[in-house]
Amino acid sequence: MLDCTDARALAEFYRQLLGLRYRPGDEPPAAGAPDPQGQDWLVLCDSAGTNRLAFQQVARLPPATWPEGPIPQQLHLDLTVPSMEEFEAQHERALGLGARLLRDRSDDPEEPLRVYADPAGHPFCIFVADHQDGPIQL
Repeated sequence: MLDCTDARALAEFYRQLLGLRYRPGDEPPAAGAPDPQGQDWLVLCDSAGTNRLAFQQVARLPPATWPEGPIPQQLHLDLTVPSMEEFEAQHERALGLGARLLRDRSDDPEEPLRVYADPAGHPFCIFVADHQDGPIQL
């Protein structure tokens, strides 16, 4: 569950980044219609219908200042890709969806990774891993 000041916008970011779908009843309303769910709590599911991420609307949320500053990262998601080609493709995709690059260790020969901030300021990592266990695979 991620606190955020715009639950719909952050849910949309992760829906597109991770290829998830809304829990039934949490889908966006028609254009111009009120969005009461988007003002409270939204859940994203995988293709099997398993809840994966939830978003809770809060009035205020100081964005993390990690890696420096007074506000710690609070949490971060680790996302993996199987190859350097996919690593580069997901980098462009994350930036195109509104992520901000915080740290670039793409030249690390043992574990290439990049750290981003999502549109609400939560850090998340994308790194190359050749295993299926552990972090979420993109």
